[in-house]
Amino acid sequence: MPSIPPVPSIPSTPSASQECRRPAAGAGRARSRRRTGLAAAAAAVLLAVTATACGPDGNAASGAGSSAAGEQKAGGPRLPDGAPTSLDDLKKWQDGGWNNWEKWAHKAQDFANPIIKDHWKADRMAQAQAAPDVGVRASEAVGGSGATDPEPRPINAEEVARPYHRNMAPVGKIFFDSPKGPMVCSGTIVEDPAHPGKSNLVWTAGHCVHSGRQGGWMRNIVFVPSYNDHGVPMSQVGTAPTEQVTPYGRFWADWITTSGEWIDMGSSSSGNGGSAYDFAVLHVRPENGGGKSLQETVGAAAQVWFNAPHADRISSVKAFGYPAAPPYDGARMMACLDRPGRLTMQQGTPAMDRIGCTMTGGTSGGGWFVGRGGKLTLISNTSISSNAHTWLAGPYLGPEAQRVFNTISAKFAGQ
Repeated sequence: MPSIPPVPSIPSTPSASQECRRPAAGAGRARSRRRTGLAAAAAAVLLAVTATACGPDGNAASGAGSSAAGEQKAGGPRLPDGAPTSLDDLKKWQDGGWNNWEKWAHKAQDFANPIIKDHWKADRMAQAQAAPDVGVRASEAVGGSGATDPEPRPINAEEVARPYHRNMAPVGKIFFDSPKGPMVCSGTIVEDPAHPGKSNLVWTAGHCVHSGRQGGWMRNIVFVPSYNDHGVPMSQVGTAPTEQVTPYGRFWADWITTSGEWIDMGSSSSGNGGSAYDFAVLHVRPENGGGKSLQETVGAAAQVWFNAPHADRISSVKAFGYPAAPPYDGARMMACLDRPGRLTMQQGTPAMDRIGCTMTGGTSGGGWFVGRGGKLTLISNTSISSNAHTWLAGPYLGPEAQRVFNTISAKFAGQ
């Protein structure tokens, strides 16, 4: 059984520049001029929705796709029914106008995430709640045939050394608006083979961006690397200096891929067979523009190890995240180190990895790491937990996950 070396810390060492090309220079200037208020944002929404992502040739694309449906449909981009086109519509969009959300925003091509500058200020981020707590009862797991190993003992989560940008720079928080209000997950900057050293990709859980078979895409999705860098209590985050709360700024998703299996099967209320495919990748851009990629800005990214050894062949894995449900408050990055076991939620679906861990909601999407060749390497992400918060489980990153990743990497390969 191979031994996995300890997870190394990664310092931040920023360097040169990379930027996603916009469809037209005039459009980019118009958008930047109009970001000063709510009315200005409404005026830019039509442009933002139809040009949410840059395709590989620099043209506008309609939205993000599942692992099997990520390409632009014939006829070009369209505006999803119910998307904001006026000041009143945008106000409803920001404050939770979710009528028919599960209908117009369910499919892969319906993703829309227009930048609304200063929507996520420090005080609003501090108010965001943990993402839906996807709990599992022991009886819901599939037994027999070695598909599920014995339940692990609880491992108490430990605080990550601060400042985070010096100890776990690729990890951060994902903020989004949902039908239940502003929520948080965790995410990780990952390397992009199409842009070595200049990645704009963030790995997280599928349920942090799309609610699965009974819902649709979340809104106003942003990634904040090294959130609350010095780990001040949440009661102080709303008034802490900006350079401490968002040390590298806010990065908005302009394209997302998740698995078709998650969209068709997944549930944000309880673990099921879709949990085995509960992963997603964001392509992001800075809220305030600029030429540097996310990886260059932060100075670090983790590699992804697809088709890694299964849980029974790994000696230890370390899971990171920002737990936000009691007894935690989302202010601090935490981690659990344990030897993984296997958990199968439904016959015919891949066995998930499972570790003992007391982290709670808000940890969803956080990366699971091993050391490989001296590099920080992601092999899973937090998806579900026990109802008592004694363990966490994450999907095995096999061919389905690799297809999702390759889809979004290819989208931006020419930029």
